[in-house]
Amino acid sequence: MATHTTDDTGPGRERRLSGRQGRGFIRPLLSAATALLVAGFATGCSALGGSLRVVWEAPVDSSARNYGNGAWLVGDTLVRSRYDAVTAFDAGTGKGRWEYAPPAQEHICAVSRRTADSVVLIVRGPVADAGCTTVAALDLTTGRERWHTPRTAGDQAETFTDMVAVGGRIGVLRDADDRWALDTRPAVSGTKALRAFDLRTGAPRWTAAVPEGCVPEQVAAGERQVVAVLACARTELRLAAFDPADGRQRWTAPLGGRTTPVPDGQVTLRSAEPAVVQTGGTTEGRPGAFLAFGTGGEVTARIGTTGGYGTVQAHTPALVAVADGRLYLGAESREREAYRDRVVAFDLTSGSQVWLEDVAVAGGLRALDVTAGRVTVLADRGPRHDGLDELRVLDAASGDEKESIDAGLDVDRAQGELADLLVHEDLVVAVRQDSGMHPFSVYARE
Repeated sequence: MATHTTDDTGPGRERRLSGRQGRGFIRPLLSAATALLVAGFATGCSALGGSLRVVWEAPVDSSARNYGNGAWLVGDTLVRSRYDAVTAFDAGTGKGRWEYAPPAQEHICAVSRRTADSVVLIVRGPVADAGCTTVAALDLTTGRERWHTPRTAGDQAETFTDMVAVGGRIGVLRDADDRWALDTRPAVSGTKALRAFDLRTGAPRWTAAVPEGCVPEQVAAGERQVVAVLACARTELRLAAFDPADGRQRWTAPLGGRTTPVPDGQVTLRSAEPAVVQTGGTTEGRPGAFLAFGTGGEVTARIGTTGGYGTVQAHTPALVAVADGRLYLGAESREREAYRDRVVAFDLTSGSQVWLEDVAVAGGLRALDVTAGRVTVLADRGPRHDGLDELRVLDAASGDEKESIDAGLDVDRAQGELADLLVHEDLVVAVRQDSGMHPFSVYARE
């Protein structure tokens, strides 16, 4: 499971790279350079002529798995989760601060993408035997559980994607359908399938009235609404929104028919506020679309993965960002014999294209980051420049170029995939989840 996490206030934004020319291997240093540039602007530093140096790196991870992964930055504490432990470091020095290990050698199945009040939710349990049976609130300042509660677990076909979420001072969990693979009807009733708790104390807040015959597969939470992807009668997918105060269902909207009987990645929940869902497009070359929903469940925008802007790299979360009511996407088009990479911004209240900016010609688009009104892009300068990368900074409102800089990095050398990007003062952290990689690499700009 690839999990992206952000700080207490920002919406979650997954990050991945374009598949062209093996780009999945490039992400580790790319976003590090990207975020560092943003940090330099925030402190008034010039972006010209800089380079990066490694401040510290966490030891190479030799036994990572594809679930239980997450990373957060709370103050100056850098925290990393994997299947067997959660570990905290001093962001500036790399010195260990605390480590949390689940009791009874349980595994960590999943974590919330975001934090709130320095708390994340983790889902733990004996995965191979009884599934993911407990949800716990972990305080990232101390490494201690604040509370935990039982969860209805599913069978081995259960997905670990977006099991839990935090937002609006609540933690939300989705119970599983424990007979999904055997029966033709969901086994979890609508009064039990989606539950919320006070994030600080664990006190039950509400259970959502999920429509009869439906089971939640993904959940996201914001300050003003909770949204969930529902699988209904094993054949239909819907998006539902709930009031974070009492769990009252506000609206539901169809997302299309389901083609397989188990969670399969047909739909990706991108944002809770505004509600944004990606349908299809999770495999390179497959068509898809981004749907944005208004406060009443109406579709306010439908943005296809192909159009006059080219082909959106929708299978690459590092090239997708939702921020300030807009959708920012990395795309590529072919002009004559050359590929041209660009960033395109859309208004989520209308679906209209706001701006488009070409950022690379001979190389390839690595990742984009939207922070503080700027879109920072890392692009490969191509073989004539020894594979070194270039940073481009665009105005998020207009797409106008603000800065460009030769990063001085050949990110191919890392041979690993960047899972997340975190920034602390003048430091930038590349987060990786693959075995054989440094899970954290912390860089400073010179």
